[in-house]
Amino acid sequence: MSRIVSLGSINVDRVENATAAELDALEAQYDWFPERGETVEVSAVPAAFPEEADTVFHGGKGANQAAAAARAGGDTRMLGKVGTDHREFGVRERLAGAGVDTTGIETDQSVPTGTAYVFVDDDGDNRIVVRPGANDAIDWAYVEAHYEAIVDADCLLIQNEIPAEPVARLLSELSTEPDRPTVVLDPAPAEGAAALLDDDVVDYVTPNESEYAALESELEAFDGVVVRKRGGDDVIVDAERAFTVTPPTVPVADSTGAGDVLNGFLAARLAAGDSLPEAVSVATVAASLATRERGARNGVPTLADVRAFADANVNAR
Repeated sequence: MSRIVSLGSINVDRVENATAAELDALEAQYDWFPERGETVEVSAVPAAFPEEADTVFHGGKGANQAAAAARAGGDTRMLGKVGTDHREFGVRERLAGAGVDTTGIETDQSVPTGTAYVFVDDDGDNRIVVRPGANDAIDWAYVEAHYEAIVDADCLLIQNEIPAEPVARLLSELSTEPDRPTVVLDPAPAEGAAALLDDDVVDYVTPNESEYAALESELEAFDGVVVRKRGGDDVIVDAERAFTVTPPTVPVADSTGAGDVLNGFLAARLAAGDSLPEAVSVATVAASLATRERGARNGVPTLADVRAFADANVNAR
């Protein structure tokens, strides 16, 4: 099997179901409140946020992408940190249950596990506010301790929900390796992601609509492949030969984590030797199927599920 490493965030998702009026009120109160599909980071939780979540799920872009890569058939290892409350939520156990190697995950005894406040509207679209928690404890010493596992991987998944400095240093170190992994960057949150885009080691970048708008000039100058995630609209791939992929129409319960599913499947299928069009097509179907259930990871399909769905839809035409 292809080897995938995801270096990134591990969160507990507190999901709040909200009406358009409630989200408008939060936008009016906080000028930083995210737009539809956007992720923002805060150091502390505003008092106006609900004390009790409607539902608690497992999340974090790094963990979501690791779970998706494993479900796509990759031999996947998660690198990141959790807090003192990880047993309460079964964080490691849930990842292991998805087929992810969790032996590299460390516990920081001074902070809680990262938390994401996910606001889901009536259309299933989301806005995410992240409190880093243990994710902020990832430093170069931790990354360096796992450097050999990263170098030995076929594909490395990175995001922007952990401190940028150790990630930037890792990319610099990888630039000296004769046989480095393929690097896929999810530039979320967009703030601060431009510095990572400047590194020639990044091969693929996968912005959604809001991230593309925030980083448009940097993405236009990017030398690698840009895979633009656009919700239910066509995925646009800016590569040597540009192309689009139309996602299938499915009933949407919650779009949270769909972009992470696309990234995980993309990495796993590229590492397995699929062509770029093949990998994006499979990843797009997987991302769509994941929206049928609530929670970032509850609806992640297997590779067999994706292929069966694609075959059934081809045969139905």
